[in-house]
Amino acid sequence: MINRLNKLYKNEDAKKAYDEILKLEKKYKKLIVSEHYEMSEKDVILITYGDQVVSAGIEPLVSLKHFLDEHIKDIISTVHILPFYPYSSDDGFSVIDYKDVSPRMGSWRDIENLRKNYRLMFDGVINHISQYSFWFKSFLVNDEKYRDFFVEVSSCEDLSKVVRPRTLPLIHEYQDIDEVSHFIWTTFSKDQVDLNYKNYKVLIAVLDALLFYVQKGATLIRLDAIAFVWKEIGTTCIHLPQTHELIQLMREVIHKIAPEVLIITETNVPHDENISYFGSGEDEAQMVYNFALPPLIAHSILKGDAKAITSWAKTLSLPSDKVCFFNFTASHDGCGVRPISGLISDNELDDLVEVVEKRGGFVSYRSTDDGKKSPYELNASYIDIVSDPNDEVSLRVKKMMLAQSIPLSMPGVAGIYFHSLVGSVSDVDGVRRTGMLRSINREKLNLEILQNQIANRSGLRGMIYQNFRKILGIATKQSAFNPYGKFEFVDIASELFSIRRFSKNGEEIFAIHNFCDDIVTIKLPSFVKEDAFELLENRKIESREIKLQAYQVMWIKY
Repeated sequence: MINRLNKLYKNEDAKKAYDEILKLEKKYKKLIVSEHYEMSEKDVILITYGDQVVSAGIEPLVSLKHFLDEHIKDIISTVHILPFYPYSSDDGFSVIDYKDVSPRMGSWRDIENLRKNYRLMFDGVINHISQYSFWFKSFLVNDEKYRDFFVEVSSCEDLSKVVRPRTLPLIHEYQDIDEVSHFIWTTFSKDQVDLNYKNYKVLIAVLDALLFYVQKGATLIRLDAIAFVWKEIGTTCIHLPQTHELIQLMREVIHKIAPEVLIITETNVPHDENISYFGSGEDEAQMVYNFALPPLIAHSILKGDAKAITSWAKTLSLPSDKVCFFNFTASHDGCGVRPISGLISDNELDDLVEVVEKRGGFVSYRSTDDGKKSPYELNASYIDIVSDPNDEVSLRVKKMMLAQSIPLSMPGVAGIYFHSLVGSVSDVDGVRRTGMLRSINREKLNLEILQNQIANRSGLRGMIYQNFRKILGIATKQSAFNPYGKFEFVDIASELFSIRRFSKNGEEIFAIHNFCDDIVTIKLPSFVKEDAFELLENRKIESREIKLQAYQVMWIKY
């Protein structure tokens, strides 16, 4: 820990930081009861907003718990509650107070009640904080304690190398109480002012917040937009060595008190850059978002061909058996396409963009080094990305469930977005109301209406929900789907994406996914034994030759 601090700070500041960390350890050791836990095939993570479902006269977090307990308690182990803190914009990702619960959602008591039935993932939104936070308001009234909490930039600095995730300005002007202008670094928006980790006091304040989350029940912590956290003028300001040192330091501090807590990094960047956050496999993130997976699945369904996803998957490797991927298809953000840079051609990406726009979705862009705009994110519900809204409901369900079964059979832990679980389509009206493209996939749902819709087994929501119940009920009982288990990707036909999963007890599962709109006939590989059994249809495999219907999935166990 001292070595890491000495890499980040001058000797005197490094010593002060170490002393402050020891005080935090002493404080939180009295407040946190550490409990050993290892992720297994039983673990599936639901991604949801705290106010995802609402009901008149009830706090949203209470409504959420009611829905979870009533409908998914038996199939979901862990709930990722997206930022539920007081916030000023970006649906929670511009945090006003790290240590409070938004009164629009509920209270800490409601969070603690959720903790009784589910493991919880909290967000560490620590690259930036709201301009309306106490920290930034104190900075603007020249409070000495917060003087260097933010990144001030002079007008003569050359920022041309900085990688931009948005087309918005990197620097915004703010006036302090004396009407003096300050030009502050804002990676994402004017309302989200970046923190200055070159000031060790910022590190201590953030560590205090993260340990507070552990005290309040977080057993997984997602580090939001963490790739941008350290700034060095004259560099790209992304993936800097100091960023990795910071993450490793945060993990060490947290693990001194609660070694069971998992650190998950959110870095929506090309795949090779993304997996660098595993570190050595022993010292950094225990899980990283598998960002290439959602757009590759969408591309493969669009083309009716699995060559691109199979080729990519065959390159997957992990630095140790203590880390794994966080596999997902949709989240509160759009479907990022930067992670598939180089995995599909520019023309193929253009085709995907065109299809999403034809289906009523939108595309977000970012600024490139040469000043041009490049597609950054597809903004639509995931079902509208992988299927046409004009398709028959049964066909839409087949395509969607093909997409959703892949994260469950891939090596790693599966994450399911609430709107995927209940078959939500694009909320175009939400975009009109807010002016934000991401609102298309962030609709708030009425509890009673939603319950009626998922009870209708002939409607889209009901069919998707019932299919999820089925596949989750099967997947979470298979030891071969252990997130840390061995795996192999098998290339048996261009239309098929095939994964071989191994368990410690000798059982294997061969998961086959047909991406095309026609029947594909194959002969089973020799490693599939004679006692093979198809889990999803609950039947014995009678022949070495099998037929997969359009968009069919088979999980063959032997």
